[in-house]
Parts: sequence; structure tokens; C-alpha cells
Amino acid sequence: MKIKNIIRITCSAAVILIGLFLLQRLLIPKYVSEVVEGRLIEEYYNDEKDHDVIFIGDCEVYENFSPIVLWKEYGINSYIRGSAQQLIWQSYYLLEDTLRYEKPDVVIFNVLAMQYDKPQKEAYNRMTLEGMRWSSSKVKAINASMTENEKFLDYVFPILRYHSRWKELGSEDVSYMFRDKTVSHNGYYMRVDVRPAENVPEGKILADYRFGENAYDYLDKITSLCKENDIQLVLIKAPSLYPFWYDEWEEQMEEYARENDLLYINFLELTDETGLDFTKDTYDGGLHMNLSGAEKITKYLGEILEEEYDLPDRRGEEELAERWIQKVNAYEEERERQLKNIETGKEINE
Repeated sequence: MKIKNIIRITCSAAVILIGLFLLQRLLIPKYVSEVVEGRLIEEYYNDEKDHDVIFIGDCEVYENFSPIVLWKEYGINSYIRGSAQQLIWQSYYLLEDTLRYEKPDVVIFNVLAMQYDKPQKEAYNRMTLEGMRWSSSKVKAINASMTENEKFLDYVFPILRYHSRWKELGSEDVSYMFRDKTVSHNGYYMRVDVRPAENVPEGKILADYRFGENAYDYLDKITSLCKENDIQLVLIKAPSLYPFWYDEWEEQMEEYARENDLLYINFLELTDETGLDFTKDTYDGGLHMNLSGAEKITKYLGEILEEEYDLPDRRGEEELAERWIQKVNAYEEERERQLKNIETGKEINE
């Protein structure tokens, strides 16, 4: 009888656990056709890990730079580990996580995140943290990022956070319970539509323009981690017109780059050199570049990377080149699909 009871209890527990697992898979957001930015971090793990260049940062990297251009023009194999409102400590732990799989020659960090010195919003936290694979880096990233009302256990068991989401469920939640849909191109989120930059707001007067101690602490950690691993760190400011980039912020980044012997590139000051046209090269009024804008500044960046860091042209590597043929084809197909949707009056992501 005891053996039968043990078997009965074990089977019941297994059924309950399987049921909870399936329910959790159903309820967690899929980020397929809406808020696709939530899929970007997870997609990295599906790519082969031999990248020359890794980008880390917020939307100013994953919407403004195209790894496909770096490959086509320079043979540079790159990936963008970007996410919406990626905070600097999240960038640090994502870099730490990346080094578990590979060691790139160059890491590029977008400095807009320096404006935040403490956790911001749970929704953005989850779009970055839930896609990370479990490791000590993820644990530390969660602890550093949680807002006052968040609980660590909700990240371990997402069903605790999404248990009431059943009211929002749709067909995609069922279709993508156990399969993925790639939404980026090596981390780049493509948009081909155009909305010119008009009436861009000026920056508000701030009480204190100095970046916070916590932000500087994590920038130091990123710098140290790169030096320890013989990785060249490049700081950039993407050419997004908004959020406003203050002169006082610029001075601090220039000073930090000088003190730490780092290359710092502010693309806001390079519109003539890159050929950017804010009447044609942005899809949302100057916040982010569209495809034409992203390709322009990526070509400029690629030339710098090639000259400054002597990155090899890897287009002659047969196996890698074969992988990139598929990536380039997917990129071109996505471009044509979006252009066709615009012509026929459909939503860009239909």
C-alpha cells in the first residue's frame, strides 16, 4: 500500500507540475506581432557564437545599426544585444553573459543609458531580463533591476506575474507556446517607413546634469571587463534627436573616453559625414532611424571599425558566408514585405 501511495502521489505531483508548466508557457507574452522588442534578447542564443563585434544598449542600437550592412560591406560578423530601455547595469550583465559563450574583438555601448541611475519600469525590465538564460549574470541583473513592487520569485516562476493574462490570450499565444519566430536581423529591428523629424522638443532644464554614481560605477565595470578580456570598448551616441542629449552629458562622455583611452563617437555630430537626412531617414520623427538611416550610419561605423581595430574581412570563410547568405536573404525579404505593406496600405508588421 505504501508503494502504491507513493506512486499515486508522485504521479499526481507530476501531473500538477506539467499542467503548471503548460499554463505558464501559454500565459507568458510571446512578443511576436506586438511589442516584438521583448524577443530580442532571447534570439541571441540561437545564433552561432563567433561574432567580431557585439553591441549592447537600448533602442538606439537595435533600431539604428544594421549587422547585415557590416557583413555585406566589410565582412564583419556582429550581433546586437539590445532591448527597450536597457539600463546600464543590464548592459553590463548582458556583456558578462555574452562572455560565457564567446569573446568578441570589439564591444560597442550606447551611452544614452547613462541618464538612468536607478531602476525604472517593470515592463522594460521584463523585455530584457526574461529573455536571458539562467545564470549568475541573470540573477544579478534581476536583483539590480527590480523596482520597489517587483519580486524575484516572479522572474523564477513567470506564471505568478502573468496568471491573470488569460483575458488577453490570442491565437499567437497558442501557436508560439513551443516554437519561436525570429523578429530581428542579428538583433536589428527593421523599419522602412518614413516620418520626418519635425518640431523636435528641446531638452528641459535639469536640476543636475551630472550622471549618477551608480551609472558611472557600471560604466567602469563595463570598461574593466573589456580590458580584462582584451576587448576594445567603443562608446557611441546614436543620432536620435530625442530623448534630448545635453551638452553637459556630452562633455562627461568625452572626458570619460579621454581618461580611459576609449574611442567615443557621437553620431549627432556626424550628420554631414554620414549623409543622414532627418526628412527621410527616420520612421518616428527623429527618435530612431529607419532602414535607410540605419544603413548610412552603419556604413560609416564599419569603416571606423575596419581602420581602427583591423577587423578581418571574413566573407571568404565558407561556412560563415553560407550562414550569412540566409541572413541577407531574410533581410531583403523583410525589406520587400514592409515596402509592399506600405504600398497596399497595410500595417508595417502585418
